[in-house]
Amino acid sequence: MQLPSPLLPAGVLALAMAAPALADEHWPAPIQALSAQGLQIHAEFEAPGGLTGYAASYPTAEVAIYLTPDGEHAIVGTLVDAEGNDLSDAFLDEHVRAAEFARVWERLEQSHWIFDGDPDAPRVVYTFTDPNCPYCRQFWEAARPWVEAGEVQLRHIMVGILAANSPAKAATLLGAEDPAAALHAHSGGGESITPAAQSREIEEQVYANNQLFDELGMIATPSTLFRDGERVDRVQGMPSPERLIEVMGGSGP
Repeated sequence: MQLPSPLLPAGVLALAMAAPALADEHWPAPIQALSAQGLQIHAEFEAPGGLTGYAASYPTAEVAIYLTPDGEHAIVGTLVDAEGNDLSDAFLDEHVRAAEFARVWERLEQSHWIFDGDPDAPRVVYTFTDPNCPYCRQFWEAARPWVEAGEVQLRHIMVGILAANSPAKAATLLGAEDPAAALHAHSGGGESITPAAQSREIEEQVYANNQLFDELGMIATPSTLFRDGERVDRVQGMPSPERLIEVMGGSGP
């Protein structure tokens, strides 16, 4: 079975596979067979041409399945109309991508982060930050115009992955009396944080952030996630000037 390339990032799809699936006891045999092959079925929908559609995903992609009217056969792939328009994409957006992007955003909200900016700023941007990452400092500096104008609030998810003392530095920033001020001094004030002993709870928060970094398929810091409508987009590494504008949601304050 030839399956398409993914639209969702692999890490997001991995989380999708952990999400609840439809109960399968009443599925037609072809859909049960595809489920047994590893596809996770997220929703059933009415498709054009008398077909019944199923929105599904697997660890590296999302896919539409179309059951023929006799219920005996299934077609995996893209449904097009007479003009060649892709009709499957909208179904996958509604039944797979929207739900999984929402789930990823919720995971980010529940992670352990340091707030940077105006809490009333309309745009929220999450960025995985390692205290030993020079590009994280560059990103912090590049974001200042939007943050200081009250247009963007950055939420730094502190991770420790680049050096042996990265976890201790991340924990020290998270456990500071004023984490925002400590991060500001570390990122913009030239005062690199000195590791200090922290509680087990703070250390576990850094560990949980590291796990989330891995689960989302991240490979570099900063790794930055932001909303584009209902979608969650990402940039790994220091964004180009053009991508920075996309991340911040506009041409600048």
